[in-house]
Amino acid sequence: MAVQALQSSGVGLRRILAHFPEDLSLAFAYGSAVYRQAGPSAHQENPMLDLVFTVDDPVAWHEKNLKKNWSHYSFLKLLGPRIISLVQNNYGAGVYFNPLIMCDGKLIKYGVISTGTLIDDLLNWNNLYIAGRLQKPVKIVSMNENVVLRSALDKNLKSAVTTACLMLPESFSEEDLFIEIAGLSYSGDFRMVIGEEKAKVLNIVKPNVAHFRELYGNILQEDPQVVYKMQQGRLEIKAQKDSSLS
Repeated sequence: MAVQALQSSGVGLRRILAHFPEDLSLAFAYGSAVYRQAGPSAHQENPMLDLVFTVDDPVAWHEKNLKKNWSHYSFLKLLGPRIISLVQNNYGAGVYFNPLIMCDGKLIKYGVISTGTLIDDLLNWNNLYIAGRLQKPVKIVSMNENVVLRSALDKNLKSAVTTACLMLPESFSEEDLFIEIAGLSYSGDFRMVIGEEKAKVLNIVKPNVAHFRELYGNILQEDPQVVYKMQQGRLEIKAQKDSSLS
């Protein structure tokens, strides 16, 4: 599966993960603390580490995490794990974040999402919040044997390629493709039109073309609609025969 290409066995990430309940179907790290970015964030000495934890049972997971990491939560901890899970599942993108946490000497932010919500977003792009992050290179720290989740992760990448190709000419570079893919989750974001954030997609892609290639290389080679000239870093859309002329 393509997403496994970027799995990480980093000791530091696994040490951080050890501070949390083990019942995770997927845990991954993303952002400038994991992969270098160009632009203003390039020179940050200790950028915050962003993590996402996917859990089958949010109520049970938050209950365990409250016992281990009570201080991580806002005032909602006083209302208990069911209310926290209710807020997680019914507001925003289905993710509950605990930001600005010191863990194992590192400043982190972590979000919790249910496995079902993530699978739905990966397959249907309901909001492209976590699905969009997973269309870019991430460090997968932990992943269980959930076949449905693994299939949805792969489908999300294939859908990103198909959608990006529809927005490109018949011939284009790898970098053109990766820029389109990285920009999918920012579509409609006003910050992409004005201000510093409009260069964000380029800042993500340009230093990480090799990581994008690692993530998408197999999909591009196997895509029957695309001719992938890996050595030249070029792609071409195969011409479709008009059945009405036959």
